[in-house]
Amino acid sequence: MPRRFRFGVSLLAPAPVDEWHAKCRRAEDLGYDVITVADHLGLPAPFPALVAAAQVTERPRLGTFVLNAGFWNPALLAREVATTDALTGGRLELGLGTGYVQAEHETAGLPWGTPRERVDHLQHTIEELDRLLSSEDHQPRPVQSPRVPLLIGANGDRMLRLTAEHADIAAFTGARTLPGGRLEPVTAAELEQRVAVYREAAAGRKEPAELNLLIQIVTVAEDRSEAIRPWLPRIPHLTEQQVLELPIVLVGTLEEITERVRAQRERYGISYLTVLEPHMEAFAPVVEALRGE
Repeated sequence: MPRRFRFGVSLLAPAPVDEWHAKCRRAEDLGYDVITVADHLGLPAPFPALVAAAQVTERPRLGTFVLNAGFWNPALLAREVATTDALTGGRLELGLGTGYVQAEHETAGLPWGTPRERVDHLQHTIEELDRLLSSEDHQPRPVQSPRVPLLIGANGDRMLRLTAEHADIAAFTGARTLPGGRLEPVTAAELEQRVAVYREAAAGRKEPAELNLLIQIVTVAEDRSEAIRPWLPRIPHLTEQQVLELPIVLVGTLEEITERVRAQRERYGISYLTVLEPHMEAFAPVVEALRGE
């Protein structure tokens, strides 16, 4: 049986407390299962933003999507994770990644390093979090046991192997990183190959992980060609049809999008979709249509 769908929204825009609370309540009212916050300079700080979300919601899980491991010392991160899990009533889901924007590290006065060094640091962070938070001596203590669920965002081979070994949720970025921190979307065939690499690495797991994909474009419209046209200049190396076929693009009527979401779960095993804040309202009818499936 396929895993049931879950749907998350990544809140991006900083806001005063009343506005922040309002959009968190709106996400819950629209049926989203997870409210997440990213980890970029210029965006809300993840942990206090999630605690604020917990104050005005009851049902959604609350996640970092994803933390830039290069910003964090593992011991200090363990304190943040445990405190936030406690203050959200055990609703935290911890998302981790290597980070991909060199300029942010330079602005923060932090080393950027090579790709190998960034993955090394992420691996060290994961292992230290497991060691620290599994110790009964660690204070503060998280609420969830045996641990706060771990999501890892990955695309490269080594990252997918790390995800297969450690993560409860495998988040496929749906894009590759280019020089300068730009992201280039992967095609449907390329995503299928990435999922295959992950599955091979995860073959020995006792419990299968949940698979996640970040959706970049959502438009409910009768005319797919017209709806996708404003996005084409951002992806100039692909034709209109190729853009419409990207796994991170959901454009069409409500029926077309819901069928596409079902088809992608069948093809890739991806049952947990996250959309960006600007698409929260547009994607809500899909959340409603697929509730419980």
